[in-house]
Amino acid sequence: MNIGLTGGIACGKSTVSGMLVQHGALLVDADRIAREVVEPGSPALALIVERFGGDMLNGDGTLNRKKLGETVFGNPEALQDLQSITHPSIRALMRERVKQYERQHPDKLVVADIPLLFESGLQEQYDEVMVVYVPRHVQLDRLIWRDGLSVEQAEQRLLAQMDIEQKKELADIVIDNEGTLEHTESQVEQFLRERGLL
Repeated sequence: MNIGLTGGIACGKSTVSGMLVQHGALLVDADRIAREVVEPGSPALALIVERFGGDMLNGDGTLNRKKLGETVFGNPEALQDLQSITHPSIRALMRERVKQYERQHPDKLVVADIPLLFESGLQEQYDEVMVVYVPRHVQLDRLIWRDGLSVEQAEQRLLAQMDIEQKKELADIVIDNEGTLEHTESQVEQFLRERGLL
């Protein structure tokens, strides 16, 4: 069985994916794969430099993520250009890894952690979609605290994604991560028990 795991920025997807992995799930992480597809020498990195300029690179030839982030956030056209460069490679590698894990470990849960799952229209590729949820005001507070952003910068990041309430509505499984870690863990364990995976 596989699930697509998503949520909004600063909702705690990493916390929940970590809990699933502790219970034996296999994780395919879109953020990790996004880093792989822009490694020096990759076609995607060459296209990013072509579109956004050579100053998007660090001295060692790796992608300067912070600078690229500052360039695309709040600029829908630039963000769309970046996504059209990186998303096809990320999706292909994600699909390949999920299938590989399912073949090698048919008895395990395979979790694809994809921040923009609904925005990218990928929900149909997974047996079920799990959304890690906190209310928007909690998202905002956590984002400001975690990333040291201004309220305006944090709002911009939230606006770049589908609203968390919409994601909650579309979910097959909702994990409410507003409370304690124990409360989150109990919901994760309940999901695994219901699917015969615990």
